[in-house]
Amino acid sequence: MRSPKQGMEDDLHHRATPTAAAGRRKGSVNREWLVVSDSGRSYHEEVGKHSIMRRTGLPARDLRVLDPLLSYPSTILGRERAIVINLEHIKAIITATEVLVPNSKDPLVAPFVQDLQSRVASSFGAPQHEAAETSDLDEEAIRRSPSCWPSFPSQGMTATHGADISKHNGSLTGDLPEGGHSPGLDVNGDGSTKVLPFEFRALEVCLESACRCLESETLTLEQEAYPALDELTSKISTLNLERVRQIKSRLVAISGRVQKVRDELEHLLDDDMDMAEMYLTDKLANQRVGEISSRVNLENDASEQDDDGDDEFRVETDSSHESLGVFKPNIEELEMLLEAYFVQIDGTLNKLSHLREYVDDTEDYINIMLDEKQNQLLQMGVMLSTATVVTTAGVVVVGLFGMNIGIDLYNAPYRKFWETTLGTIIGCVILYVLAIGFGKKSGLLQ
Repeated sequence: MRSPKQGMEDDLHHRATPTAAAGRRKGSVNREWLVVSDSGRSYHEEVGKHSIMRRTGLPARDLRVLDPLLSYPSTILGRERAIVINLEHIKAIITATEVLVPNSKDPLVAPFVQDLQSRVASSFGAPQHEAAETSDLDEEAIRRSPSCWPSFPSQGMTATHGADISKHNGSLTGDLPEGGHSPGLDVNGDGSTKVLPFEFRALEVCLESACRCLESETLTLEQEAYPALDELTSKISTLNLERVRQIKSRLVAISGRVQKVRDELEHLLDDDMDMAEMYLTDKLANQRVGEISSRVNLENDASEQDDDGDDEFRVETDSSHESLGVFKPNIEELEMLLEAYFVQIDGTLNKLSHLREYVDDTEDYINIMLDEKQNQLLQMGVMLSTATVVTTAGVVVVGLFGMNIGIDLYNAPYRKFWETTLGTIIGCVILYVLAIGFGKKSGLLQ
């Protein structure tokens, strides 16, 4: 038998449980993301917003760009550990090792997802092949650092460094060339080729999908617009005018979207710092080199006994940290990549500009035709007004004869009536012809 105290505790527990569960449900709103790793593996994962922020190092305001409930213009943001992509229907977060796609089940995004998976899978072998070169280059950087000279044999340091870098090789998609030059799809002097870093390959797929979508919409609009405009010039009707109005509305909308993508690419090309922020793989490799150098410096610092030597060593360590901390990549490869798609999107914008000019020319032609019709209607109105005035003159004559005034013409034979009537009509016609002739001679009528 339970005591009253135990019953009260159970009652409080049952009352608190739904509230706690509701709080957990409210605080942990997970969202399904498609994760495409640099190893070619793809899987769906339900992750919360705060987990994504910790995973990618992005602030909350950058994640709002990917919110489907909010309308944001096309944007490409380069951050310390990730690149945020919002190009038309393409929304993604690109890191040095994976791509996160929030709306992967959208039918419009399905071609992009397939292209991304195939592109990553096809180039999966190249990054692993070059990982050993990354390790060798990092070893060489450590050996050249002044802080690594004392009290550390090269073999032990090489073994330690190789073990550390080997853990990270799965996330590196290229080597770290001298001067911070990242790998690209170009040919070196010795004939060997380099592979673009993972983030640039993913960025290229995003740009290609967005440009292809806009190009397809532009071609579809052109195929509908030109015949409709030509039909409107041949026959002005309410139906044709409504079709052209809808086409012009679509043209304005597509032009704005294409212009925004073009402006975003132009902004990136004009800002070297923004392009440098997008070298995630090189920054990650540079960070690894700095961590290994720091660990070596700490061990060397512990082995130093002389205070003077220790102070001198710290100065050298600080200088080495500064040399490793300054990250200035060669942005030529990314600049070439962005320029290629800038030219493509600029060509699409030129097509839309030509279509807009054709629409404007058609509108001018329609306005000219309408003005001509209006002039014809005005001329007809002038002619009818002139005829009315002349007819009024005949009515005046008839009114004069209708007065009850006795004259000899009333007593004349019947033929005199017809002579008078025909004379009045002929006089009105002569007045009308004279009025029209004067209008044409003065240029008022054509």
